[in-house]
Amino acid sequence: MRTATSRRVEPAAVETKDRPGLAPRQVHAVAGCYFVASFAALGLPPYLTEILPELGDGAARWAGLLYIVPTIFGAIGAPLWGRLADRFGRKRLLLRAQLGLAAAFVLAGWSDSMGTFVAALVLQGILGGTFAASNGYLGAALEGNALSRALTLMQGSARAALVFAPIVVGSLTPWLSPHRQYALLAVLPLTAAVMLAALPEPPGAPAAAKKAEAATEIDAVQSPETARGTVAERAGRSPVASLRALYALEFAFVFSTVISFPYLISLIKERIPGTGPMVSGVLFALPHMCYLVAAMAVHTVFRTRPRLGIALGFGCIALGLAGHGLADSLTAFIAVRLVLGAGLTLGLVCLSVLAADCAKGRAPGGLFGSIEFFSKAGAVAAGVAAAIGNDWFGPAAPLLIGTAIALVTVLATAAPVLLPHLPRTRWSPRCLR
Repeated sequence: MRTATSRRVEPAAVETKDRPGLAPRQVHAVAGCYFVASFAALGLPPYLTEILPELGDGAARWAGLLYIVPTIFGAIGAPLWGRLADRFGRKRLLLRAQLGLAAAFVLAGWSDSMGTFVAALVLQGILGGTFAASNGYLGAALEGNALSRALTLMQGSARAALVFAPIVVGSLTPWLSPHRQYALLAVLPLTAAVMLAALPEPPGAPAAAKKAEAATEIDAVQSPETARGTVAERAGRSPVASLRALYALEFAFVFSTVISFPYLISLIKERIPGTGPMVSGVLFALPHMCYLVAAMAVHTVFRTRPRLGIALGFGCIALGLAGHGLADSLTAFIAVRLVLGAGLTLGLVCLSVLAADCAKGRAPGGLFGSIEFFSKAGAVAAGVAAAIGNDWFGPAAPLLIGTAIALVTVLATAAPVLLPHLPRTRWSPRCLR
């Protein structure tokens, strides 16, 4: 029999249990809206070298910097938008993200100077954030296995857009320049906003935010040891140390995978002279195709053992990146890209499982906004490291840096002594293996 006291210390757990959740078609609608809205954001940056000469930068010297401008400002804005979503409603802030993205695309498409175009990219980063907003919306309505599957589906949408968007943009280029395609593709987030308007607001969002804030205040005035025990009793949360471990893993994963992106085409041309752009593009997309094919199967196998999946994922990433340094034929490149794809799939799926576990008893907007911050920070750091490494040592240097980071993370993840509080799912003790 529960006492009044026990009911007071478990408010988040009670609310989580009573959530009606979302129907599968609604979850697929959120993922589909992210897919169409991210077309311009993911498909047009590879064409900056063609866009900038129209704006006065004939040699496209600023392409590398402008490539990460939306990422930098997206990282800055994500935590703030996440907290506002917890306070004012996730659906409202998700609609805001789609409309903000559309406005930034229109400004970029109609800009006629470098300053206006840069301002549009800044606004894209600040006003966008559709991925974190979508995850926050899903996190307010789902939990556990259902949430981790939804997050896995969202990553699938991102991978699909990364594969298909550049192809579509390239196909449209003979009729409309990539610069003007920004304005055309603004129709997509507007369409997504119309579709999302028909979805329900996750119930009890303001109340959940207040309870999560109250829990955070209690945590802040307690010692770490006391806070861990109290949090576990109150809301079934993973400890604060687990959350920090998730942020560190997110940063390391994005860094070690993204660092291979910028100069991969240059490396392929150097190792396999005469390789056409179509073959290079397929090799670039191959790891993301692996995710699209295998993600749900990997989720079924590793949803109760994310630590093992994370360790295997970083191991495959390290092996795949190191193999890039040795590959000198098309067959070898296909092999190492598939190994990297296995690591990408294992890492993304198991990070989704860990994120779903950490979402229990926490305000999802703030959580996924913070995760997005560390993800984008990893991407920015990877871009800078890749540029410096390439300038000093050539296109193989970023791969060696990524290999080192992945190997360090494998050791840290596989050693419980180093990360004793890695998030653990509560469905089965098998997750500790």
